[in-house]
Amino acid sequence: MAKMQYQGTGRRKSSVARVRLIPGTGNITVNKKSLEDYFGMEIVKREVRRPLEVTGTETKFDVVATVVGGGFTGQAGALRHGIARALCEADAEAYRAPLKAAGFLTRDSRMKERKKYGLKKARRASQFSKR
Repeated sequence: MAKMQYQGTGRRKSSVARVRLIPGTGNITVNKKSLEDYFGMEIVKREVRRPLEVTGTETKFDVVATVVGGGFTGQAGALRHGIARALCEADAEAYRAPLKAAGFLTRDSRMKERKKYGLKKARRASQFSKR
């Protein structure tokens, strides 16, 4: 019989994370690298681990994730969202309430605003001179 695994997809800005939770010892692998090797900053690593800490499952599951697009903070947010969704698939009765209360199941819809014509960026216009 195959091992049980739970899947979740997380998104943040332009990043997409495909996450698999496998019963294990708590190893987190991102794009075939360990979490420590993939993300440099400690605050970003802590953000990825937060859904597991909230539900008390740091040592119950191994996380195997593939992340594409965006920068490292967007990827960390997508990874957090994907882990939370996969935990809900694993045991919705036990994990959904604390994850929902912490706000990990809600997708952050903030995106980059598009550039408008006649402007240098989305809202940045050229400098105005009266004379």
